[in-house]
Amino acid sequence: MYMIFRKAIYVSFLLSILSCASGNGSERKGDETMPVKGVGTPSFDADSAYSYIQRQADFGPRVPNTVAHERCAAYLENELRRFGASVQRQTAELTAYDGTALKASNIIGVFNKEAKNRVLLMAHWDSRPFSDQDEDRANHNKPILGVDDGASGVGVLLEMARHIGENAPSVGVDIVFFDCEDYGNPSGGDSESWCLGSQYWAQHPHQLNYRAKFGVLLDMVGAKGATFCKEGFSMMYAKGVVEKIWRKASELGYADFFVSRQSGYITDDHLPVNEILGIPSADIINFSESGFPAHWHTQRDDMRNIDKNTLKAVGQTLMAVVYEQ
Repeated sequence: MYMIFRKAIYVSFLLSILSCASGNGSERKGDETMPVKGVGTPSFDADSAYSYIQRQADFGPRVPNTVAHERCAAYLENELRRFGASVQRQTAELTAYDGTALKASNIIGVFNKEAKNRVLLMAHWDSRPFSDQDEDRANHNKPILGVDDGASGVGVLLEMARHIGENAPSVGVDIVFFDCEDYGNPSGGDSESWCLGSQYWAQHPHQLNYRAKFGVLLDMVGAKGATFCKEGFSMMYAKGVVEKIWRKASELGYADFFVSRQSGYITDDHLPVNEILGIPSADIINFSESGFPAHWHTQRDDMRNIDKNTLKAVGQTLMAVVYEQ
């Protein structure tokens, strides 16, 4: 059976590439607060991250060329600046698969810009102009709110930015919110129509000869019951980064979220960063052998899906990876 996935070039012979499932046998913690075992790492506040997600949702769909999109861009700039980052808005006119001219803005926050040892953290902030996976075909031309698919990764990184501004890690940190990730061709088969903002940034980074030790992309990281497998391109280009993240998640008690098996190959914002800039970058994304979650690219991608336990698992794990450099 052939299936077209958002951001997916292919998911071929999926079952044949699965490695062994995570074997700790522990139950997901439900509504309990997950333990934090890291030493020297700030405690990630899931309530705060949730509020940043809600704030983005309040703007409505952040589709390029809309008022909501522009207002959200200004909000992201202001928040990063408030946390002490040096902020840049990288603007460009990009062309969508259907010829639409998109007024794009990549929002970039730089912390400790003098540090040579740097870490790149990424998420996309735009939302999809189509609900092409909605069960009701009447909704297919309606924009999605993009709460999990977009806002969740941004919310986690804003909460991290708040901590970085208050208690800087030893490394420099660059946070990039990519635009026009989700304007891809709904008919599929056109992988280059996705991730337009990250393609542009990878070709025109905010700093000449920009380098980072590694990068981590967050995409769809807020849903209840989320499962983060080891994405195929991440394993191809950044296996060491993937293993570091998943090992840390297991140490912190989050192995039920970060499962020890590989998924398919997904065209996402980490791909141009890996292929054009050569920065080994991993994608943390809610995608498993059963595909994307049911709310993906539908009118149901709203705040009802967001679970603070998932935000905590992702945020605390990534915080530990950054602060333990």
